Amino acid sequence: MRRLTLVLVLAATFFAGLGVDHVASAARRTQAQPYRPLDVFSDVLAHVENSYVEEVDEKELVYGAIDGMMARLDPHSVFMRPDVYRQMRDDTTGEFDGLGLELTVQEGELTVISPVVESPGERAGIRPGDRVLSIDGTSTKEMTLAEATRRMKGAAGTKVTLEIMREGFTAPQKLALVRDRIRTQSVDVRVLDASRRYAYVRVRTFQERTDKNLARALDDARAQMGGQIRGLVVDLRNNPGGLLDQAVRVSDVFLSSGIIVTTAGRGRRNVEVERAHEKDTEPAYPLIVLVNKGTASASEIVAGALQDHGRAVIMGTPTFGKGSVQTIIELEDGSGLKLTVARYYTPKNRSIQERGIAPDVVVADVSPPRVDDAQPGEKELKRHLKNDAPGPTPASHGGAAAGHPAEDYQLRTALDYLKAVDIFKASIEPPRGVASKKE
Repeated sequence: MRRLTLVLVLAATFFAGLGVDHVASAARRTQAQPYRPLDVFSDVLAHVENSYVEEVDEKELVYGAIDGMMARLDPHSVFMRPDVYRQMRDDTTGEFDGLGLELTVQEGELTVISPVVESPGERAGIRPGDRVLSIDGTSTKEMTLAEATRRMKGAAGTKVTLEIMREGFTAPQKLALVRDRIRTQSVDVRVLDASRRYAYVRVRTFQERTDKNLARALDDARAQMGGQIRGLVVDLRNNPGGLLDQAVRVSDVFLSSGIIVTTAGRGRRNVEVERAHEKDTEPAYPLIVLVNKGTASASEIVAGALQDHGRAVIMGTPTFGKGSVQTIIELEDGSGLKLTVARYYTPKNRSIQERGIAPDVVVADVSPPRVDDAQPGEKELKRHLKNDAPGPTPASHGGAAAGHPAEDYQLRTALDYLKAVDIFKASIEPPRGVASKKE
């Protein structure tokens, strides 16, 4: 009896060991063949192609599967069909057909980051933070970002209807928009006060050559004023971002040394550090950077770098909070993949993802009140139900009055700060020819 028990124990031990080895072997096979689930995908694809009740387009099936895969990632990782990819490349050069809306997905809702200046979206009164509930009657609830972008873009002159919801609305509002040719000039310049030599530069987006356009704009300002700049306002309001390398180069214009931005991939691997260089750095004149909720991505990199180095006063309202980096991969059939590959961190190692940049000086986006405005947000939008012809836009949201202190409250406040700095410096500096008294 004792012998039988011993044999059973040994047998159990043997088979238990065999089971462990078998499981370990299965795990090793799974690790060695990470793409085995594709066998299931190909089986399903074959069943659909051979047995589905209607004819199907194989390419559309594959594209749809890729869309579904990308939808499991973050909202900024998207697959772009060939036509969408071509339009995206046009965006970086500053010319395309569409509505001019930069979009993201927040809490499952299609959300406007910022409208492009003088675009159909801006003329219709659309603001950063507005939620797009439907496009031409199709709900955006389960719609991918790539699909929403594809539906909004199209030939100039064609129409599209958006259903918009905004904080303060009692019900969604429908907007009938006409697509237009969007031409974005990445940098504008204006002299605010020639006698004091204050200048204003607006960076609308970070495209190819934005750094060179900025350098040319600053030289133009100096030529107009007949001397060196003594104070500058850089306007990044409603700047949805763009090319990372251009954000680095624009930051480098105002910084002579130190870290501009750090990017880190999965598990903090593939860390890259971008640094400023002393060559061609602008003089250390007072610098104010205007930001708002429409300031996102690459423009937040600039604001964060200048803030962390104490080079500029950041003024306005908190920024959008997009702290991730995407790379663009062109695929063999002409389609493209925009894939989030890293998070970025400001010089003080801050991640602004879903937090944004908090201004040093908070200045509200103030619009003139209307006496008869019981529901300010709704009534303003109702005035823009059609945009067949260009119309006036609210100054506080990047419209025609942006850059004019008399009509732009935030800019007027920035200009007052520059004057205050001049007055303060004059009060503590001795007159020329008079030596300061040392204690």
